[in-house]
Amino acid sequence: MFDKETLEKYADVLFWGLSTARKDSFKKGDVILVQYDPAALNLAEILYRKVLERGMYPIQRMGLTNAMEHSFYEMASASQLKYLPPGDKELYQALNGRIFLRAPGSLTHLKDIDPSRIGQVLVARKPFREIMDKREEKGVYSWTLCTYPTPGLAKQAKMPLSTYAGQIKKACFLDLEDPVRKWEDVHAQATEVKKWLSGLKVKYFRIVSSSMDLVITPGDKRKWAGVSGHNIPSFEVFLSPDFRGTEGVYYANLPSFRSGNYVEGVRLVFKKGKVVEADAKKGGEFLKKQIAMDKGASRVGEFSLTDKRFSLIDRFMADTLFDENFGGTFGNCHLALGSSYSDTFSGNPARLNREMKIRLGFNDSALHWDLVNTEPKTVTAHLTNGREIVIYEDGMFRNR
Repeated sequence: MFDKETLEKYADVLFWGLSTARKDSFKKGDVILVQYDPAALNLAEILYRKVLERGMYPIQRMGLTNAMEHSFYEMASASQLKYLPPGDKELYQALNGRIFLRAPGSLTHLKDIDPSRIGQVLVARKPFREIMDKREEKGVYSWTLCTYPTPGLAKQAKMPLSTYAGQIKKACFLDLEDPVRKWEDVHAQATEVKKWLSGLKVKYFRIVSSSMDLVITPGDKRKWAGVSGHNIPSFEVFLSPDFRGTEGVYYANLPSFRSGNYVEGVRLVFKKGKVVEADAKKGGEFLKKQIAMDKGASRVGEFSLTDKRFSLIDRFMADTLFDENFGGTFGNCHLALGSSYSDTFSGNPARLNREMKIRLGFNDSALHWDLVNTEPKTVTAHLTNGREIVIYEDGMFRNR
């Protein structure tokens, strides 16, 4: 779908993302995992070569086909669902980088699978994620990911495959002569926004649109993160709040595909930091099962805002990576149920142990589900000195 020149640019942007996301510099001898869905093989081949060119050790892993994945979730016994392959723990303990190429052949092939079975797998594999989180906090590991266009994605987004691929190309600046330079410019602009937001002494944020009225409490020892290289593309600026201070109504007007299920029109009511009401126009039962996955699945792990001046994404892509970075006419905010991000801790993330996370209100869960709102909205910061500042309106940050 992409010609060789575009693939080479995409690979260069991914290496920019991987390097930008890591606190320490990469060096020869580092171990890099190139993980990819079958449809993204041609991009994986280029990345594999580029890892070798840098004197690092590539490890490649191709994901399951749709048929394999369906067979696993349909047929696996309880012990097979929770089985952790030998060697995986040692691999993750040795990784210095991971590039994941998402290229799903279908978004609905698991729609007949009980979501609780998928949840069991996520919970069982959570220790692997914790290993990588700790390595990232120490500065010895980073990750990035992207989406490769497939007929399955284009079908669900209701556009021709060529148009879908064009949207990815435009959003990632692959149509420019030097996309890496453009990403560096966006990174610099977003860094100024993050510094401004992190410098405000905020008691709580209030988000108001025609469908929602929500209070988010940032909590102590927080900073804003985003445009860090972790996701290609990424234009969002986000915070992992103190989940205990979440109150009010949140509404996601963009649809969402998750674990083979289509969910639309999600409405959540929070009281004392926990979802007490959850419904959806479509996929309501699946939504409720996800929220019941574990104790933290009904709490907020992330609050995010995207400035429409950064993002060229203006169509529903049926892919959270793009939809959570929607620019369009009014930008977007999104709320993630589930796990929080330690890189929004203002201190040294390596010192953020389990006890500190609990004390500061960082959420813990096997779930992380981004739910997006693209309505016109106003976000007001209520400062600790009693003042109020509009920080986001008309899809733009108000720092300039």
